[in-house]
Amino acid sequence: MASIPVRSESIRLDRNDPYLRILCVNIFVRDQDRSLEFYVNKLGFGVVVDESYEAGGRWVAVAPPDGNTVLALIAPQRNSEEYRLIGRSKHAVLVTEDVVSKFEDWQGRGVRFHHPPQTTLWGGIFTRFDDLDGNCFSLVGRDDFVREVEAQRRATAQKLEAERRTAQELEIAKQVQARLFPQSLPPLKTLEYAGICIQARQVGGDYYDFLDLGGSRLGLVIGDTSGKGIGAALLMANLQANLRSQSAIAWEEPDRFLHSVNQLFYQNTTESAFATLFFAQYEDETRRLRYANCGHYPPLLVRHGNALERLDSTCTVLGLFSEWVCSFAECQLCPGDLLVMYTDGITECFNDAEEEFGEERLTNLLNKNRDRSSHQLLALLIDEVRKFNPREQHDDITLIVAQCR
Repeated sequence: MASIPVRSESIRLDRNDPYLRILCVNIFVRDQDRSLEFYVNKLGFGVVVDESYEAGGRWVAVAPPDGNTVLALIAPQRNSEEYRLIGRSKHAVLVTEDVVSKFEDWQGRGVRFHHPPQTTLWGGIFTRFDDLDGNCFSLVGRDDFVREVEAQRRATAQKLEAERRTAQELEIAKQVQARLFPQSLPPLKTLEYAGICIQARQVGGDYYDFLDLGGSRLGLVIGDTSGKGIGAALLMANLQANLRSQSAIAWEEPDRFLHSVNQLFYQNTTESAFATLFFAQYEDETRRLRYANCGHYPPLLVRHGNALERLDSTCTVLGLFSEWVCSFAECQLCPGDLLVMYTDGITECFNDAEEEFGEERLTNLLNKNRDRSSHQLLALLIDEVRKFNPREQHDDITLIVAQCR
């Protein structure tokens, strides 16, 4: 038997009462195609299943617009016991909030009713009609059902409005967060660079930045805050504000700069919140790179002759400890060197075979395409990651590419 969809709103989340529903009611008919036309075109039912099987059988099922109960239209073989049941179904009941309206609509489409709608002693209204084979259905309605339908409509409208507001607020948050990323690139003579962040959700916790430290000196920043979604986005905004507000002392007093950033992040976030961060200072005149890696993935420095260096951690993550020790390292860049900073959305991307994109694949791409510009290389790497995993993106993808000229 083909699968029937389960309506999510009818499932209890606590599992205290096991899920139960009527799957289908069998209606015996002479011709499935004629009956299908009647139920779909005259009554407005939808086709749930229409499948033929190798053994020669065909299963056709229809459902009213709410889809809660399915009618299986069965055409039995002649001379079978089931064939004698065609037209014998007399007890199926359909309920509606407006019997009169349905009566007038369906009668205009050629449905045969036994009588006009009549009121009952139990405070309802009903009528009866036959399908093409004489199977009889009751069409009923009553005030308490109408009130229930109206309550469901109000609840659905409120839910849709809440979802609309949430989507609108998330879109605003996305636009606001987009403005937190660098809007311009301070010009340098000896370094060509570019960055990008592609979030898995509307907002995320990855962060990159280019800080103008004055005197042809640049701050390169990439980070990843803990968590997902709105929570991570708030941490990211907090980290960005701390970095930019303290950046005036970043060049002369880098240790004090990061200590201050960590202290502010520690004081203004919850106990479990943290961020990995790679912060580097680049001096345009000397091509010197001084950096602190706070628990972040080691950026890759591909030298002109394809030798690979990893800029490993120099201290622990931000935000977990009030007493925090920071140290810096430095290296000299030469013309032709390529520096790539990234978050786990690059290397920890998995394909359908559960293979990881990984650092080796990233390094090979850098070696093969190092002659491209930073912007071109950035676009190529993002494209390769998406080809590797064309499915839904599950983590933010953030990348900075810098080439020494």
